[in-house]
Amino acid sequence: MEAILPDRAQCLYAEKEKRDMAYYFKEPSRTFSEYLLIPGYSAKECAPENVSLKTPIVKYDKGKQPAIKMNIPLVSAIMQAVSDDRMAVALAKEGGISFIFASQTVEDQAAMVNRVKSHKAGFVRSDSNARPDQTLKDILEIKDRSGHSTVAVTEDGTAHGKIVGIVTSRDYRISRTPLRTKVEEFMTPFDGLVFAEEGVNLSAANDMLWENKLNALPIIDKNGRLAYFVFRKDYDSHKANPNELLDARKRYMVGAGVNTRDYKERIPALIDAGADVLCIDSSEGFSEWQREVLTYVRKNYGDEVKIGAGNVVEREGFNFLAEAGADFVKVGIGGGSICITREEKGIGRGQASAVIEVAAARNEYYERTGTYIPICSDGGIVYDYHIALALAMGADFLMLGRYFSRFDESPTNKLNINGNYVKEYWGEGSNRARNWQRYDMGGGERNLSFEEGVDSYVPYAGGLKDNVSLSLNKVRSTMCNCGVLNIRSLQKNAKLTLVSAVSIVEGGAHDVILKDQTSNVL
Repeated sequence: MEAILPDRAQCLYAEKEKRDMAYYFKEPSRTFSEYLLIPGYSAKECAPENVSLKTPIVKYDKGKQPAIKMNIPLVSAIMQAVSDDRMAVALAKEGGISFIFASQTVEDQAAMVNRVKSHKAGFVRSDSNARPDQTLKDILEIKDRSGHSTVAVTEDGTAHGKIVGIVTSRDYRISRTPLRTKVEEFMTPFDGLVFAEEGVNLSAANDMLWENKLNALPIIDKNGRLAYFVFRKDYDSHKANPNELLDARKRYMVGAGVNTRDYKERIPALIDAGADVLCIDSSEGFSEWQREVLTYVRKNYGDEVKIGAGNVVEREGFNFLAEAGADFVKVGIGGGSICITREEKGIGRGQASAVIEVAAARNEYYERTGTYIPICSDGGIVYDYHIALALAMGADFLMLGRYFSRFDESPTNKLNINGNYVKEYWGEGSNRARNWQRYDMGGGERNLSFEEGVDSYVPYAGGLKDNVSLSLNKVRSTMCNCGVLNIRSLQKNAKLTLVSAVSIVEGGAHDVILKDQTSNVL
C-alpha cells in the first residue's frame, strides 16, 4: 500500500497505526456553494468568444497529446434516466460525450453504442434496406424502425448487396399508393441515380450532393454493390455544430459504462460496437473489484482501450486507481441530487473538498511520474457557476445527471404535473433502476438490500443545445472575469474564497420585491 501513497497519506496510515484510532480531517466537508471566485486582471482579448473549453478526457504523458479531447468539459451520467443513444448524439454535436448506461443487457447497450457510431459519419453504412419484391408496407416499417427516410433497394435486401434503386419519401404518397405495391414499381431505379464510386473523398461527395441537389448520394463499389451513403443533412449538421466531437472516421464519439460483475462479456461487446471510452460505474472506486477490471483491460487491450474509474473523494483513492491503470478518475460520493448514500450509509464528502484534494493528488502524481490523469467531478452541481468553480478547483471535466435529465433528449417521459411540465428522473441506486451491480461490494446476493437513490421529477427545460450553450456562455464569461482563456489557465491562476452564510444571502437579490418574471413579455 505504501508504494502508491504520497507522503501525507503515508503519514495518515502511520498515525492511525500508532494511535490505533480513527483519523479526523481538520477541515469541514465543503460544497461548491461555499466558495466564490475572485476576479483577476482581464486584458482586451479576454472575451467569451476567445475562450477555449477544450479538455483532455484520458491520461497522457508529459510532452504528448491525449488520445481523446473534448471540445466542452461536460459528459452525461451513466444513468437510465439520462444517457441513451439519443442523448449521446445530441451531446456529441455540442462537443461532449455521453456514457451509455450499463444497467441493461450487454446486447442492448452495445446496440445503443452502435446506433450512435452509425448516426453521423461522412460515409454512412446503410441501416435501411429492402428488396425490390417487398412492399410499401415494408418500407414504412423500415422507416419507423430506423428513423431514416432513405431506403436502399438491393437485390438481397442487405446493406452491401447489389444496388437496384432507392426509395425516398418523394417516391410514393401514402394516401394514393396502396400498401401492397411492390418496391420495384415506385422506387427510383439505379439507372436514374446519381452515384459516386468507392474511393471518392468526402469533399468531392459533398460537391456532388450540392451540384445535383440531392439529399443522399450512394457510394458504389466496383462490383455495383452499395458501400455507403453520404447525406446532405450531415453536411448541414456539421455547419450548424462547429464543436461537434467526431472520431477519425467522422463518427460521433460516445462512451459507455461497465460494471465489476459482467465486464468480461460487456467490454468486448462495447469495443466491437465502437465505444470510444469506457467508465466503471460504481458508487465507490477504492476497491479490489475496480483494480481487477482495470487489470483485465490492460492485460487484454493494453492502452488501446480507454477506461475511467471511480468514484473516490480523497488522494488515497486517486493514487490507488492511478496505479491500477485508470485513464481518468471520477470524484464524488453522495453529492448527486438523487443520491442518498450519505444519509443511508454515512459515506461521502462535500464535493468541493473532494475535488480540491483529488486535484492536488493528481498534480502530485503528474510531477512524480510525468503522467497526467484527468479527473471528473461527478455530482454537487446545482447552479451553472458551480461548473466554473469545479474547473477552477482542478476538475478537467464534469459528469452531470440531473442537468441533462431535464432536456428533450433524455430518455424519460415528459409529464404535466399540476400545470407544470416535468421529466422523470431516478437514481441508479433506486428500486426503479435495480442497478445492484453499481452498489455491489462483492457479496453473493444479487439484489439491492436497500436503496441509495430516489425516484423523482425535475423541471422540464427544453432542448439540450440552447441550455448547454447558455450554461457554457456563463462559464466563458466567468473565465474572462478571472482573466483566463482556457481551463488549464483557470486551474493555475484562479483565486477562490470561502463565503459566510450572510454573504451568500448578500450575493442574491435581496431587500427588493421581485416582479413576477413570467409576466415580463417583451
